[in-house]
Amino acid sequence: MTITTRTVQANGLAFAVDEAGEGERLALCLHGFPESRFSWRAQMPVLADLGYRVWAPDLRGYGETEPKPQDVDSYRMERLLEDVAALLDAAGAREGMLVAHDWGAAVAWTFAARKVRPLSRLVIMNLPHPAVFGTVLRRSPRQMLRSWYLAFFQIPGVPERMLLARDARAIRRAFSEMAKDKGRFPEAVLDRYAMDAQRPGAMTGMINWYRAAARHPDFMREPWAKIEIPTLVIWGEADAALGLETLEGTEAYVSDLRIERLPGVSHWVQQEAPEAVNSLLVDWLKD
Repeated sequence: MTITTRTVQANGLAFAVDEAGEGERLALCLHGFPESRFSWRAQMPVLADLGYRVWAPDLRGYGETEPKPQDVDSYRMERLLEDVAALLDAAGAREGMLVAHDWGAAVAWTFAARKVRPLSRLVIMNLPHPAVFGTVLRRSPRQMLRSWYLAFFQIPGVPERMLLARDARAIRRAFSEMAKDKGRFPEAVLDRYAMDAQRPGAMTGMINWYRAAARHPDFMREPWAKIEIPTLVIWGEADAALGLETLEGTEAYVSDLRIERLPGVSHWVQQEAPEAVNSLLVDWLKD
């Protein structure tokens, strides 16, 4: 299955979008931090073989998507939801599904709960429902320690300099040190993420997602409507940033929920265990 790259104009941005497959059913893949559209390379052909047109964009502030706003308010949840809605509209598909990881999954959870656009299904990877995460963060000192970087990222300028130093060494190590199967992250893969992070304005844009969430946290505390579409959560149990307790209580916010846990797999679940993730996707989507 061939993956091509196109530019999609949506919500005032020119999104760099990897595309595979064709048809009227769209699978929109939303990556996390510090990733890019490249993180979905193993899932796109599988989803396309299932009959989906698959789009994997570089999200706002990331990769080759331009421009990269440098102000924090441009990364409020409302702007991120607008981006997803505009991409779905631009695709013109009759049916849309979100497949999302990490920060992309935070947007996907919120998008589905608010019913910004009709969705057929929702796939979440290694990111808890925001309401559950907010509760655990307030009650669990252990999770608060795991999430130390949320506070560090609020410092102006310093995180950018640290993450980009020595040819973006910290970006590379985020993958290579957190991964359990380090063979999934050879130098060529680490080079791609380092290159994307070093694009002009990218690092500030990427970190501004965290800054905007800290300044405007209301979306985590809002009354959450129950998600009624079929929802699959795939979770690498060896996630160094998010404890398994952040899964507990998810069923209170989702009517049709399936949770699949992968032992010994890190936060980078779809890249570290693509065979297992793809098998779960095929099984669930064929139901």
